[in-house]
Amino acid sequence: MTVERSGDGAHSAEAALIAARRSKTERVRARGENPFANDVTERERGTPLTSLAAVREHLASARRPDGRYDKEAVAAASARFRIAGRVLFLRSFGAGAFVRLRDRTGELQLYCQEATLGAAYARLDDLDLGDFVEAYGSLMATDKGELSIDPTELRLLTKAHRPLPTKTTFKDVEQRYRQRYVDLVANRDVAAVFQARASIVASLRAFLDGRGFLEVETPTMGTIVGGALAKPFETHHNALDLKLFMRIAPELYLKRLVVGGFERVYEVARCYRNEGISTRHNPEFTMLEYYQAYASYETLMDQTEEMLRFVDRRLEEQLPLAWQGWAAARPFSLERFARVPMKQLIGAALERSGLPLDVPSAVRDKDAPIKEWAKTSKARGREIDWANFRKGALKCEGDGELTFAAYEYLAEPFLAKDYRTEDGHKSVPVFVIDYPFEVSPLARKKDADPALVDRFELFVEGREICNAFSELNDPDDQADRFRAQVEKKARGAEETMDFDEDYIRALEHGMPPTAGFGMGVDRVTMLLTQSASIRDVILFPLLRPETAG
Repeated sequence: MTVERSGDGAHSAEAALIAARRSKTERVRARGENPFANDVTERERGTPLTSLAAVREHLASARRPDGRYDKEAVAAASARFRIAGRVLFLRSFGAGAFVRLRDRTGELQLYCQEATLGAAYARLDDLDLGDFVEAYGSLMATDKGELSIDPTELRLLTKAHRPLPTKTTFKDVEQRYRQRYVDLVANRDVAAVFQARASIVASLRAFLDGRGFLEVETPTMGTIVGGALAKPFETHHNALDLKLFMRIAPELYLKRLVVGGFERVYEVARCYRNEGISTRHNPEFTMLEYYQAYASYETLMDQTEEMLRFVDRRLEEQLPLAWQGWAAARPFSLERFARVPMKQLIGAALERSGLPLDVPSAVRDKDAPIKEWAKTSKARGREIDWANFRKGALKCEGDGELTFAAYEYLAEPFLAKDYRTEDGHKSVPVFVIDYPFEVSPLARKKDADPALVDRFELFVEGREICNAFSELNDPDDQADRFRAQVEKKARGAEETMDFDEDYIRALEHGMPPTAGFGMGVDRVTMLLTQSASIRDVILFPLLRPETAG
C-alpha cells in the first residue's frame, strides 16, 4: 500500500492538469501549428492589433449609463478588430462559447460561434485558462449588453502549461511574493499597486523636472561607507582586488555635483542597507534624493507639501478607480501639515503621560522607578517601551543622543494620535524639526543654537517618509564630524561613516548654501496605496531560499 504524504494529493492533481495541457500542445503541433507563435507582427501588416481598451473606446458612444452597450448601435458601427490577450474565462454551450481576454489595458469578451468560425471552432478544445490567443472579427453586443467580438479567426499564440490560481485560491503571502508573475494575474488590486508605483516615480520626476532639476546617476559601489548611518553590504572587485561597499545613499556624490555647478540635481537611486527585514525595511530599496542650492530646510518643507499633493493628484488622474478606494481607506489627510521641534515633542509627550520632566536622563539610573512610571495613571505611560528605552539610553554618549532616544520612545510612536485634523477623524503629517547635531553628521548647525541642526523628518500616520536638512558646507566642521564617526566605529559602532577625504576636498572648493532631501519611494507608495508591508510595493522582495518539500 502506498501512503500519500500531506500535500501529495494536490501535487498529483496539478501534475495531471499539466500533463493534459501538454497533450494539447502536442496536438496543436501535430496539425502543423506553433503553440508558441511569434509572428503577430507579420499578421499586423494587414490589420494591426488593437488594445482592448481602444476597442471599448471606439464604441464609447454606444455605452449606456449603466455600463452596458446598445446592441443596435454596436451593430451599426460594423467595426472589425484584431486583438490578443490572455484567456481568463471560457465557457462553451453547444455551438457557441464565451471567452474573456485580458491585455495590459483591460478585458473584453469573445462570443465564438461555430457558424462564424467554421472548422476553427474546434480549436476551442485546445484552449485553457491562462493561454494567450489572437482573434479577428466584428464587434457586437450580447442580449445583456456585453461588448464582444464575434471572431471569424481564432488561434492559439502561447500555451500555458500550468493552470493559473484564482484570487480565492492564491492567498499564501510568501507564495505570492515568490511568484509575483502569478500574483499579478490572480490579484488585480496587486497590479494596481505597481501601476501606482510607476505613476508615483514618474510624477516625482515630473515635479522636479518642472522646477529645473537635473536627473543624474551616481556610483552604486564605493571604497568607503558614507551618505547615511547604516550598515553596508560588502562586495569585491576581482580585477582591481578591491573591497567595495554597496551604497547606502547617493548623498555625498550628489553634493559633489552641487560643488561642480549642478545647483539643482536629483537621483532616483537604488540603495542597499545590511539591516533587518520588517514591514518597513527591505535590504534593497529605492530612494529619491535631491539637492537645491540657495535653499534651506524650511524651503524644502514647503516643497515637500507641494510634492506629495502633486503626486497624489497625478495618481488620482491616472488610476481614478483604484485611487478612490485607497483615498477612502486613508487614516490621514494631506490638507494640513504640522511642524514641531523635537524637544517640544518630548516635553508634550511627558506632559500627556503624566511623567516627570527629567525622565530622559533619569531612565539611565539603575534605581529609576520605571515600573512606577509604567503604571502611571495616564494610559500613555503604559504604552511606552520602557525596557528598550532604557537599553537605548544607556548606549547614548551625549545629551544629543539621549534627546533623540527620548524622542524615539516617548513621542514618535504617538505622533498619529497627537496630531489630528480639526474634526479628529484623521491624523495630519508631522515635520519633526531641529535635531541634535550628534545624530546628524551631515547637517548644518543652527545659527541660534549650535547644539541643534537645521533638519526635519516627515512622519505620516506614524511612518517616516522623508529626511531633509540644510547641508553642512563648512569643510573643517565636516572633517571634525567624520573624525567623530571614525572614533565611534573604533569603539564598535556599526552604523557609522568613514572619513571621506575627497568629499572634504570638494567642500574646500566651495559648496553654495544648499538643502538636501531624501525620501523612500517604497514608503511613499505604501502610504498612498494603503499597503501594509514594504514587500507589497516591491515586485520581487528578498526572501529566504525556497526549501524543497
